[in-house]
Amino acid sequence: METATTQSFQPRTFSIKLWPPSQATRVMLVERIAKNLSTESIFSRKYGLLTKEEATLDAKEIEEAGFAAANEHYEREPDGDGSSAVQLYAKETSKLMLQILKRGPKPKKAVVGEEPAIPLQKVFDISGGKRAFLDAQEAEELLKPLAEEGNAYTRICFSNRSFGLDAAHVAGPVLESLKGRGPGCDEGLFCRLGGYRLRYLNLSDNALGEKGVRAFASLLSSQGDLEELYLMNDGISEEAARAVAELVPSTEKLKVLHFHNNMTGDEGAVAISEILRRSPVLEDFRCSSTRVDSEGGIALAEALETCTRLRKFDLRDNMFGVDAGKALSQTLEKLPAITELYLSYLNLEDEGAVAVCKALEGSNLPLTVLEMAGNDITAAAVPVLCSCISSKQSIVKLNLSENEIKDGGAVLIGKALESGHPQLRELDMSSNSIGRAGARCLARAVAASNKLEFSLLNINGNAISEEGIDEVREILKSGKNSVSVLGPLDENDAEGEGEEEEAEEGGDEGELESKLHSSMLNSELNLLLHF
Repeated sequence: METATTQSFQPRTFSIKLWPPSQATRVMLVERIAKNLSTESIFSRKYGLLTKEEATLDAKEIEEAGFAAANEHYEREPDGDGSSAVQLYAKETSKLMLQILKRGPKPKKAVVGEEPAIPLQKVFDISGGKRAFLDAQEAEELLKPLAEEGNAYTRICFSNRSFGLDAAHVAGPVLESLKGRGPGCDEGLFCRLGGYRLRYLNLSDNALGEKGVRAFASLLSSQGDLEELYLMNDGISEEAARAVAELVPSTEKLKVLHFHNNMTGDEGAVAISEILRRSPVLEDFRCSSTRVDSEGGIALAEALETCTRLRKFDLRDNMFGVDAGKALSQTLEKLPAITELYLSYLNLEDEGAVAVCKALEGSNLPLTVLEMAGNDITAAAVPVLCSCISSKQSIVKLNLSENEIKDGGAVLIGKALESGHPQLRELDMSSNSIGRAGARCLARAVAASNKLEFSLLNINGNAISEEGIDEVREILKSGKNSVSVLGPLDENDAEGEGEEEEAEEGGDEGELESKLHSSMLNSELNLLLHF
C-alpha cells in the first residue's frame, strides 16, 4: 500500500521594525549632536560657539524632542515598519540643531544681588521662508521688533529679502535709531549703516558688479574693525574688485576674506592682492571659481606671503597653470600655520604639483586637509607626492581625484599611507584609471589597525574588475573599519581594465611597485631638474 504524505509549507514573512531606536543609538545621536554644536563652524563665527557642557544639555533636549515627535507619529501608524518615524526623527533633530546653532550660547543667568546680565547676543532674522521682494508696508510690519524701545538685538540678518526703494526708506530710520545717529543719506538702505562698527559683513549672492559695490561706499568706507568679509556669487568683475580694494579703508583686523564664484579675472586678482597685503592677521582666504589665470595667480601667491597667520586657503577652479603653481610653492614655504589647503582644478600639471609637494615636504605645516584634484597629475609625479604625504602625518582628508595617477601610482600612495596617518578619515582617489592592484593597496592602507576614525574611501570612476571589488570589500571587512567606508561604485568600469592590469593579476603590489619605480625614474628626474 502506497501512502503519500503531502505537507504544505507556507513561506514565512519577516517584518523588520525600524522604530523605536535602541538606547545605544539614541545616546550616540546625542553625542554626535553635541559635537556638532560645540565645533567651530560658519554658524559659531556668526552666532557664537557653545561650550561642551551647554552643547551636551542642548543635544539631550533636541534628541528628546525629536524622539517624542517621531514616536507620536509612529503610534498613529503602528502597522508600519517605522521608516517614516525614523525620517521624522532625523528631520526634527536636524531642524532643532540648526535653531540652536543660529541661537548661539544662552545668556548667563544673573546672580542675586548683581546687575542683570546683558544678553551675549540676540539675533533679528527675517531670512526664513521663500525669497521675497518687500514693499513699504511689509517692511514696516517685519521690522516692528527692531523699532521697539529697549530691544537687545545685537545681530541683524536681512538675507533672502529684497528691499525696494520704499521699503528701504522704511528700514533706514529704524536702523539709524539702533545706533542713535541723526538722519543719514537717502541713497538706499545700506548707506544707513555707515558709522556702524561691524565685525562681520556678508554681501554674498547679489548681482553687485562695480555699480553695486560703489552703492555700498558709505558702508564699506566706514569700516575699520571688519574681521570677516564675504563677497561670494556677486558678479565681482575686475572693476568691482578694484572698487572693493579702494573702498575698504582698513583690513588690519580682517581674519576671513571670501571671494567665490565671481568673474574677477587676472586684473581683479591683482586688486584683491592689494587687500591681502593689508591683511596681516588673515586666517581664512577663499578665491575659488573666479576665472583667474597665471598672471593673477602669481599676484595672489606673492601677496599671500604677508599673511603669515593664514590657516586655510582655497583657490580651487582657476586656471593658474605651472608658473602660478611654482609661485604658490614659494609662498607655502613662508606660511607656517596652514592646516587646510585646497588646490584642485588649477591646471598645475606634474611640474606645478611637484613644486607644491616639495615645498610642503620641507615645511612643518600641521596640514589636515590637502586637495589637489583635477590637476593632470600623472604617475611620474607620484614619488614626490608620496614623500610629501609621508611627511604630513596629521592629514585627515586627502583628495587626489580626477588625475592620471593610475594603478602603479595608487600602489605607491597606498604604501605611503598604510603605516602612519592615524587621523586619516577620507581618501578620494576616484577617476584615476586605477585597476585591481592599486585598489587592493588603497584598501589595505585605510583598513590598517591605526585608522580608527576612517570613514570614506572613494575609488569610483576607475577600472577595477569585479574580482578586484570583491577583494577590496574583503580587505575592508578584515580591517578595523567595515566595508561601509567604501563609497559608491556606480561609475566604476569593471570591464575597462587595461593590459597592464591583466598582466599584473598574477603578481603582487610589491612587484608592480618595483616596475613602477623603474619606469618612472627618468620622468621623475626630468621633473626634479626644473627645481
